[in-house]
Amino acid sequence: MPDKIDQIDDTNIQSTPELSVVVPVHNEAGNIEPLMAEVIAALDGIELFEIIYIDDCSRDGTPEKLVALNRKIESLRVLTHEKQSGQSAAIRTGVMAARGRLIATLDGDGQNDPADIPKLLKAYQESSADNPKTMIVGHRAKRQDSLVKRLSSKIANGIRASLLGDATPDTGCGLKVFRRQDFLDLPSFDHMHRFLPALMLRNGGQVVSVEVSHRSRERGKSKYGTFDRLWVGITDLIGVMWLKRRSIDPEIKEDQ
Repeated sequence: MPDKIDQIDDTNIQSTPELSVVVPVHNEAGNIEPLMAEVIAALDGIELFEIIYIDDCSRDGTPEKLVALNRKIESLRVLTHEKQSGQSAAIRTGVMAARGRLIATLDGDGQNDPADIPKLLKAYQESSADNPKTMIVGHRAKRQDSLVKRLSSKIANGIRASLLGDATPDTGCGLKVFRRQDFLDLPSFDHMHRFLPALMLRNGGQVVSVEVSHRSRERGKSKYGTFDRLWVGITDLIGVMWLKRRSIDPEIKEDQ
């Protein structure tokens, strides 16, 4: 990994990239520069790419960090929410602005390892031959979180998988790869990022899980609490169950 941003070669950028990396952030000033360096290093060998950071109304110096890097890094685009809107809204903002056919997402807290992006891209190329509407989802088999967070996540994933049948062990992992248009075809609502596999399956896609690394948070503070996530998760789960039941997939024939 490059030690300094100034040492990074990010010349593999053109007006129409094949890949857009979308990174939502909120109050992650300490993670901006080191994660950026890792993302660019991970994309070495990819011919055309862009990196889109979405600042969800940070108050800790994140905007200043991004403005400074935006002047140095040609492949970087920075979008800012004037009002805090949440992670799902930030991801959608980034995907809507993206120019790439394929999207890779990861969290901005440094716990996802950008070095796993090529692995997910390879899995997409292999899995999408049968169904282009494919989502690759990272699976953090060895999570580096507190015991309470790991247990609550395991329970939530089990309940969600049982009720939604999304066959995905770790929907909360920020590392994902999918086609831009497939994401934009999904219904949009707050906290939708936690249900992307179920929504993709609802739209006739397939979901493939790939084991990825997970790291301890070294800088900044987590934005999630166990109990507020539990309540929001229950209400959202009910809503997604309703969406699945109301799904319509007609067979279409065109007269010749």
